Amino acid sequence: MQVILLEKVSNLGDLGDVVNVKDGFGRNFLIPQGKAKRATEANKAEFEARRAELEKQQAALIKAAEKKAKDLEGFKLDVKQKAGIDGKLFGSVTNIDIAEILTAAKHEVEKSEIRMPNGPIKTIGDHEITIALHHDITVQIMVSVTAEEA
Repeated sequence: MQVILLEKVSNLGDLGDVVNVKDGFGRNFLIPQGKAKRATEANKAEFEARRAELEKQQAALIKAAEKKAKDLEGFKLDVKQKAGIDGKLFGSVTNIDIAEILTAAKHEVEKSEIRMPNGPIKTIGDHEITIALHHDITVQIMVSVTAEEA
């Protein structure tokens, strides 16, 4: 299936690219989420008419993401969790926990933007995580997990 991308999609292409994708990926993900349209002649003409508007929207999204990245840069997040004497947590610190704490600290971050390279945090200590605010804009923050006093 050929589609026209209406925004940048990781590992696929940029705004306005006509790409071949598997039918299921196009029908079930790209088109319903508004990331692409079928590459028909009518849709190509409509896209060219709206190209400037779409580029302006993408530029605004990038500018907002850069502002968020500047605010988050160098941010250190302190998390208290119950832990055993060996330094292992009872449970774990997940991207949902981190998103809630960041939102409480006036940093609007979605849980889907948080990238945890080693999965949920299960030990006490400092852990570096990545927040992907846009396809091209990521920021590293430090999560410091400490044992909760009983």
